[in-house]
Amino acid sequence: MVETGLAFVVALAAGLVPVLSIEVYLLGAVALTDDGALVAMAVAAGLGQTLGKLPYYYAGRGTLSAPWLRRRTETPGKWTERAARWRRRAEERPLWGVGLLALSSFASIPPFMVVSVLAGVVRMNVVLFSVVTLATRTARFLVIVLAPAWGLSFLP
Repeated sequence: MVETGLAFVVALAAGLVPVLSIEVYLLGAVALTDDGALVAMAVAAGLGQTLGKLPYYYAGRGTLSAPWLRRRTETPGKWTERAARWRRRAEERPLWGVGLLALSSFASIPPFMVVSVLAGVVRMNVVLFSVVTLATRTARFLVIVLAPAWGLSFLP
């Protein structure tokens, strides 16, 4: 139970501070805990990451003050053009935006922090953002914890 709570806290911190890695923490947990706890830890990490990415979403939306982002969007240039292009694409094809969010959340390509901000910029529904993020981050963490545990089960 403690390891599940700790996975949530580490995931939340890693969601807020990009240099921290929940993946490294979970891989360490594979060697130290039993399989039953790993699934609970992956789910807790998915929830922590979802909550950790919401401030980036709200910064992109303009709800949270982010001076660096405001300067970027108010200054004409590449960033403004890209944001407008992404907004048009997301409005014209909502499934495209959800697909990009799911891909980024699961594979981190493109970087998920950037996509979280863009989801706010294009005004994606916050419930949709949260549900897709929770599902795909949890799936990512399940793969991270169960694949090595499965591989270790073959060792004598």
